Formats: sequence, structure tokens, C-alpha cells
Amino acid sequence: MKANFARDATAGTRISEVVAAIGSRIASRALAPGDRLPSIRRFAASMGVSPSTVVEAYDRLAAEGLIRAQRGSGFYVSNAGLHPLKLAEAETPKARAVDPFWVSRQSLDADAAVLKPGCGWLPADWMPDEALRRAIRSLARSDGDLLSYYGSTRGSQALRRLLLGRLAEEGIEAGPDHLMLTSSGTQALDLICRFLLRPGDTVLIDDPCYFNFQALLKAHQVTVVGVPYTPSGPDVAAFETVLNAVRPRLYITNSAIHNPTGATLSPQVAHRLLNAAAGGETILVEDDIFADFEPEPSTRLAALDGLDRVIRIGSFSKTLSASARCGYIAARPDWIEGLVDLQIATNFGGPSPMSSEIIAHMLAGGGYRKHMEELRRKLVRTRRETADRLSRLGIEPWLSPRGGFYLWCRLPEDVDSGEVAQAAVAEGVVLAPGNVFSVSQNATGFMRFNVAHMLEPCVYDVLAAVLKR
Repeated sequence: MKANFARDATAGTRISEVVAAIGSRIASRALAPGDRLPSIRRFAASMGVSPSTVVEAYDRLAAEGLIRAQRGSGFYVSNAGLHPLKLAEAETPKARAVDPFWVSRQSLDADAAVLKPGCGWLPADWMPDEALRRAIRSLARSDGDLLSYYGSTRGSQALRRLLLGRLAEEGIEAGPDHLMLTSSGTQALDLICRFLLRPGDTVLIDDPCYFNFQALLKAHQVTVVGVPYTPSGPDVAAFETVLNAVRPRLYITNSAIHNPTGATLSPQVAHRLLNAAAGGETILVEDDIFADFEPEPSTRLAALDGLDRVIRIGSFSKTLSASARCGYIAARPDWIEGLVDLQIATNFGGPSPMSSEIIAHMLAGGGYRKHMEELRRKLVRTRRETADRLSRLGIEPWLSPRGGFYLWCRLPEDVDSGEVAQAAVAEGVVLAPGNVFSVSQNATGFMRFNVAHMLEPCVYDVLAAVLKR
């Protein structure tokens, strides 16, 4: 197998050399638009490579628009060859309002040199790359149906079986008709919003909460109301008051490790939430994406409710791969039926079969459990070290989370986290200021830090500098 990879790498290098040689001739005007390129055999001989290498190089140049093939005649420099078309680098405006979209754009569009302690994912070298490569190689040996066809309406049977087993471990009695796969956790929530909401409806979210909840709900043109969040979950008295006053259609929350605070829902608060919502029209949506970061499972709304008025969503983008994305929805069978139809209308079928099979392959063995055990150990140490270093700058964690990679921190008095974020991004550091998480905009003095991206000393140097301004 290693020999095959070595041969593939060598072939790729030779193809790149041929591409570079032709590109250099075009750039230097040695080949002008309309000129015929050397024949494949002649150019292969001059470069000391095989004809198939030149064919692949010519095909790549044609795909880039530098050359064109003319049947029966050969390859010619295209009219665009002298000035090859390039996609302009779309630069995220750094001076725009610091809102949920600002943080997302800065994090997603930043190049490799930018530090991202404000982002919502783990560094690539913390992820199980070798196991992913093995899963991809296994996928490459699959039959043509999996590699070429649309996904089935409910998604991969193998992955759904694994997810049903995980639900059973929580005490949730669910069958195949309770579960469907989606393209991501975000798409799962979007489908639920499309299915259950109409413009003008009211949705209740935590204050603070994951900032993309707000961005997504804005797209659905609903009224968003926040409920204050405490170290043991939402403020139940405020929750009950809002339910009686505005009768929200949905309440969306994290149960396991809350984003951004890192708090955990207590059993007492969970029971009171369900009792408050009982008999009303409010449906609870439980985003369980951080569940596997807990050292041991905490209380879940879906387990207490039995998937009656609670919908569970999740994905593995935080634990396995944000590139091979796949999410899921667990809910009442009649709701799943409607959601499946909606996914067909908007996505024509379920998620990518390739992504689903990669995730199923990763979950099926003992490797995933060992990977998560190692992640949890690393994060215990990293959270502690990050909290210590931030404290030296006068930045204090709101609480000490049971797990996960976020610290929700209070900045020194009278410091505006939005201004800190604007100043830091100019120095190549993307931060997540408090008010992007807050419906009421009362988190000016808070910042969420991703501890896994706080390992570079220069992050603290930038923070120290901008705090003094």
C-alpha cells in the first residue's frame, strides 16, 4: 500500500512539473494565444516523462482555461491563456458590524496564518486524521451505487442503526421511524424551522446562546426572545414568564455542554422546563452536538420526554470532521415523515452517502471511543492552562465547565469585547465577543474562548496589547 502511495505522489509531482513548464512558457510569451502546443509524445520525450503524464497535465491546463483541445488537431493556447482567469479573493469586511455573521465570516474565511480562538471547531491536528483516511480508503472500494447515487430519503442505514443504539443507551426508546439523517446539524435545525415555523412566530432561545441560532432564525423572519442562562440551565422563572406571555412556538437550547457558557443542564431545571412546557404549544429542540465531550452523561430533555414534545438534533462535526458533515434529527414519527418530505423538496434526498458512510465507519469500531477519551484528557489540561493564563490578564471564566473546548469569560471592568475583537482581528487574531451570543445585548463584557486555539503565546500577547488600548 505504501508503495502505491509513493508512486501516486511521484506521478503527481511529475504532472505538476509539466503544468508549471507550460504555464511558464505562456507567461513568458514563448507561447501566445492560438499557438499549438507540442505533441504529447514529443513533449513527453523532452520532459523525460510518460505520455500519460503529459495528457493529465494538458487536461488540467484545459480545465483551468489556459489551453483548449481541438479534436483531431491537438492542444492550443486559449485566448485567456495570457491573462488566466482568477477568482478574486473575497475579503470579509473587517469594519462591518460585529454580529454573528462577522464572527462566522472571519473564522471561515481566515487563511492559515490567522489565529482563531473565536472559532467553533478543534484544530486539524486534534482530529483523527489517520482513521479518517482509512475510512476514505474503505469508501473508495465501495460499489458504484454509493459513489454515484443520491442519498436515500432517511440516510445511511448503517449510521442510523448506530445512532439508534446511542439513543437506547440514554434510555430513549426509538425505532427507525423516529430518526433521519441530514447534511449537517445546521441543516437539521433549518429543516425543523421550515417545518414548524411561519414568519412572525416567536422562538425562545438562551441568552447567551450559540450565535448561529440567531443568524438562522433571522433568515426565517421570526421574533426571537431570550431567556437568561444560569450555571444550571435557563432561568426557570423567566422561562415560565415568557411562555405565559408570548407562547413561543419553539425553544432551542444545548443540554450537555452549553454553547457558549459551558454550563450543564441540571436534573431539577430539566424537569421544571418540561413541566412548564407541558400542555402548551411550545416544542423544545435539544441540540446535543457536544454530548461526547462530557466525562459522563448529564440530564437530557429528550430522554425525560421520550421524544414527544422534544426534538433531538446533533452531528459529528465537532468530534470527527467538519468536512465530512452529517447530522441527524430524532423526533416523533409523524414529524419525521414531514421532515423527510421537506428534505426531499430542498435537498432531493438525504445527506451525502459518502459522508454518511465515512461517519458510520468511524463510529463502528473502538477507535472513536479512544479518540474521545484522548480529547477529553487533553481538554481538561488545556482548559486549566488557558484559564490560568487568561486570569493573569484579568480575564476570568464565568464557570469551570465539565467538558468541551469553550471558556465563557468576563473581561476586565469597562472593557468592550466588540472593540477588543475589532482590534485583535487587525492583528491576525479572530475572537468571539459576548454580544454576538446575546439577544439582549447585555454581554458586552464577555468573550468566548476556544481553548484548543489558545496554545500560541502570541494570542495572549495580542490580548494584552488590545486590552491596554
